[in-house]
Amino acid sequence: MEPIQDFAALMNRLRDLKQRKRVAVVCPNDAHTEYVILRSLKEGFADFLLVADTPHLINAEYIHRQFPDRVKVYEASSPDKAAQEGVSLVREGHADVLMKGIINTDNLLRAVLDKEHGLLPKGNVLSHVTVAQIPLYNKLLFFSDAAVIPRPKLEQFDAMIRYNVAVCRQMGIETPRVALIHCTEKVNEKFPHTLDYVALKERAEAGAYGDMYLDGPMDAKTACDAHSGEVKGISSPVVGHADMLIFPNIESGNTFYKTLSLFGDANMAGMLQGTTAPVVVPSRADSGNSKFYSLAFACVCSDTKK
Repeated sequence: MEPIQDFAALMNRLRDLKQRKRVAVVCPNDAHTEYVILRSLKEGFADFLLVADTPHLINAEYIHRQFPDRVKVYEASSPDKAAQEGVSLVREGHADVLMKGIINTDNLLRAVLDKEHGLLPKGNVLSHVTVAQIPLYNKLLFFSDAAVIPRPKLEQFDAMIRYNVAVCRQMGIETPRVALIHCTEKVNEKFPHTLDYVALKERAEAGAYGDMYLDGPMDAKTACDAHSGEVKGISSPVVGHADMLIFPNIESGNTFYKTLSLFGDANMAGMLQGTTAPVVVPSRADSGNSKFYSLAFACVCSDTKK
C-alpha cells in the first residue's frame, strides 16, 4: 500500500475502497455540517443516519429528500437524546463513524463516555489525533493530543502512540517515525514528561509498538527539519522526517494546531481515538473543508470489517 501523503490521495484511497461508510451525525443543523454531508454523498464514500432534535428535523428531512436511498432520518426530543441515539446506532452496528453536528462537545461526549451505553471500552484511553497537510512539509503530519488529555501520564502517552501508529499504518505508513516533543533535547526531572519519554523509548526498543522509530525529547523544528538536526549534531531516523509528533500537554498541542491553521495555511483533519469507532468532533471554528477531511480521515480509519 502506497502511503497517503496528502488529502487528494486520501480521497483516492476512499474511492479505491469502493465501500460506502455509514455515518451517524448528531444534530446536523448547521451549514458546515450540511456541506460535509452533501459533499460526501456526491463523492460517494458515505451514507448517513441523521439524528436531529425535533425543532431542527426539517434540516435533516431536506437532505433526505435529495438522497432518499442514502440518508435516513431519526428524530430525538432534545440534543442530549440525539447524542444518545447516535451512540446507540454505532454500538448496535448500524453506523461505522459518529460525527458531531451543532451540539456542544461536552453533551456528545457524555453519551460517548457513558459507562454502560457509550463507545469507550473499559480500560481504554480517550485521545485525539490530528493530521495536517502543510504546504512546506512533504507529507502528512500526525500529532496528539490537541484536544482531550490535559497532561498525559506514561500510560496515556503509551496509548496515544499505539493508536497513532495504527492510524499511520491504515494510511499506508508501514514504519512510522515518531517524535516526542519538548523544548530541548535534554531529559530533565523538572519536566516529568521527559522521564516518561525515556520509558517510552525503552518500550519501543523492546518492540511494544512494532516496526517504527521513536525518538526524543526534541523540538518540533528538529523533528521536521533535517538541517536543524545537522546543526545540532543529532543523528536519528526521526530527525527531519517525523510522521508523528507527541506533545507533552494540551496547551502545546492545541497551540501547534491553531498556529498551523492560522499562519501555516495547513488543511487539518482529526478524530477521537480509543472508542470502538472513530468519533469526529470538529471545532465550531473549523472550516467546512476541515470538517469534510476529518470525516474522510475517519472513514479511511474505520473498521473495514463492519
